[in-house]
Amino acid sequence: MTPADIDGAIRFAQAKPNDKPDDKHHPANTHGQVALNTRKKTLMARTQTQTTYIQALRRKEMVFGIGPAGTGKTYIAVAAGVEMFEQNKIDRLVFTRPAVEAGEKLGFLPGDMKEKVDPYLRPIYDALHDFLGSDRVEKMMERGEIEIAPLAFMRGRTLSRAYVVLDEAQNTTTAQMKMFLSRMGEDTKMVITGDPSQTDLPNHQLSGLKEALLVLRDIDDIAFVEFGNADVVRHKLVGKILQAYDDVL
Repeated sequence: MTPADIDGAIRFAQAKPNDKPDDKHHPANTHGQVALNTRKKTLMARTQTQTTYIQALRRKEMVFGIGPAGTGKTYIAVAAGVEMFEQNKIDRLVFTRPAVEAGEKLGFLPGDMKEKVDPYLRPIYDALHDFLGSDRVEKMMERGEIEIAPLAFMRGRTLSRAYVVLDEAQNTTTAQMKMFLSRMGEDTKMVITGDPSQTDLPNHQLSGLKEALLVLRDIDDIAFVEFGNADVVRHKLVGKILQAYDDVL
């Protein structure tokens, strides 16, 4: 039993009865929590929004996970992908993000484009290692069962029987977002994560994520899950800091 387990149980115990999840295929525990199960690790939802997110990842072909850092958007998306891979529902895991960073230029880093972007994809590598183990991740990458690449590498491809995650989607342009969404092939699931309030694009440029949220809202086959500061599951001070900024700015 860890503080995280206790925190999750308290959050669910305080939830209203009609807020608790109902999924006959993946039943919740006595606290109303659902879990993602992989061979190496089980990930339990710690907030109601995380539960909604997990259920959407299982049921929908395309899911947008939107909200502040520390809410588990990317980590849960990776876990859901690993669970589906181990259940033979998909053949490969593909993770990508735009090559845009806050106040930094990629050109100063050594190596080719992939080597330049890899450090910024570290959270995805870390999550994969948690759920698969480092040795298995390396072997799966060698076999092409895991691919981690900059968004620019997605152009011209059609991804079939794949689980595809676009991380930091707030830093995509309209053209990049449209290009990514149109990569979807047969039996593919797509997850788009990001925080619309934290875009690093030039001031005059509209975020592809913000535009997609407006354009695609009425498509029933797409799930939109919005996280808030109350869903932050890092140190409790992080949620208070984010709320303080929201109150002032």
